[in-house]
Amino acid sequence: MGQGTPGGLNRQAPGDRKSDADKKKDKKYEPAAPPTRVGRKQRKQKGPEAAARLPTVTPLTKCRLRLLKLERVKDYLLMEEEFVTNQERLKPQEEKAEEDRSKVDDLRGSPMSVGNLEELIDENHAIVSSSVGPEYYVGIMSFVDKDQLEPGCAILMHNKVLSVVGLLQDEVDPMVSVMKVEKAPLESYADIGGLDAQIQEIKEAVELPLTHPELYEDIGIRPPKGVILYGEPGTGKTLLAKAVANSTSATFLRVVGSELIQKYLGDGPKLVRELFRVADDLSPSIVFIDEIDAVGTKRYDAHSGGEREIQRTMLELLNQLDGFDSRGDVKVILATNRIESLDPALLRPGRIDRKIEFPLPDIKTRRRIFQIHTSRMTLADDVNLEEFVMTKDEFSGADIKAICTEAGLLALRERRMKVTHADFKKAKEKVMYKKKEGVPEGLYM
Repeated sequence: MGQGTPGGLNRQAPGDRKSDADKKKDKKYEPAAPPTRVGRKQRKQKGPEAAARLPTVTPLTKCRLRLLKLERVKDYLLMEEEFVTNQERLKPQEEKAEEDRSKVDDLRGSPMSVGNLEELIDENHAIVSSSVGPEYYVGIMSFVDKDQLEPGCAILMHNKVLSVVGLLQDEVDPMVSVMKVEKAPLESYADIGGLDAQIQEIKEAVELPLTHPELYEDIGIRPPKGVILYGEPGTGKTLLAKAVANSTSATFLRVVGSELIQKYLGDGPKLVRELFRVADDLSPSIVFIDEIDAVGTKRYDAHSGGEREIQRTMLELLNQLDGFDSRGDVKVILATNRIESLDPALLRPGRIDRKIEFPLPDIKTRRRIFQIHTSRMTLADDVNLEEFVMTKDEFSGADIKAICTEAGLLALRERRMKVTHADFKKAKEKVMYKKKEGVPEGLYM
């Protein structure tokens, strides 16, 4: 025991002290940890909320980047969800708008020009023309039936590039289709007072060749091609044409001469050709042209384009009446008040074989016309129609009809159901006053 030092257990050797100094020297300086908060000291929460609150976890850098990436993906998914929701909400409106737009397009249609096919170049190209423009070299669409295309047919062209996009199946001009009389007039030969000779002539020239052509073959003559009705206004020319349309079963085409005068060059002759082509297709047929003096006046040196166009229309009419091609069972009836102004080429035999004059009615004819117009009227006992029949005034059939109508209106004005003789006298004075352009009857005796 004496050998050991007192307190030997707690003492260190000098070497041990040196090792402690070395340890202190090797230890690096570490700064204090940063504070976990900045600002006012937070009070500790007490109760169940404090126990359930999750502790704040500070992620590392790698976890932070992963969190940002997932948040970005979440934002993209939210944007996609909003886009899909908007599409589902707007799609029915867009479909409805598209459907409405298609309905409007169907109602409005795409505008197309109507033209004529002049010449076929090959399977996909042709030369076309319109009434208001020059000729064009255009293409033919693949969906057009090329077997039905032929020079001269009516086609549909695109409004901008003028390519052929369709074919008009019904090539009949709308103006010609309107000229066809669908419903027969109510007037018959019994409604025509007098004019027995004129009725006989028009029957021989128009009706008989269509109903019994063998009679003309047996006798060895060709039936007349057409007739012209001329005379004073109101003598029954148009009335006789209505009676012909009523009595015959042939197709009746009626046209006024002024309808053949068109605005653009070439339209008038084209309409005449179309008229006779339709008449030939619907034969046997009768073509009635009223007021032919609108286009058939004598030729002269024209000074304007309009006059030259009228003359070209008349030349085409002359060609159709007696041209190189035979007309077949197509008869022509012309009517005019001024036959002296017509061109001699229009009136020559071969084109117009019969000229039927309609004079002013004589005493017998007047009596017959008065009987026709007063047959449906309620007349008083004092009415004496012979006084008006034997008058020296020149009455036409239209004047007699006007007198009867005016007398009925005078009786109607006074609330009478019978027409008296005084009504007829007043009506006659009124009609003659208007006919003589306001000069009272008997002023210059």
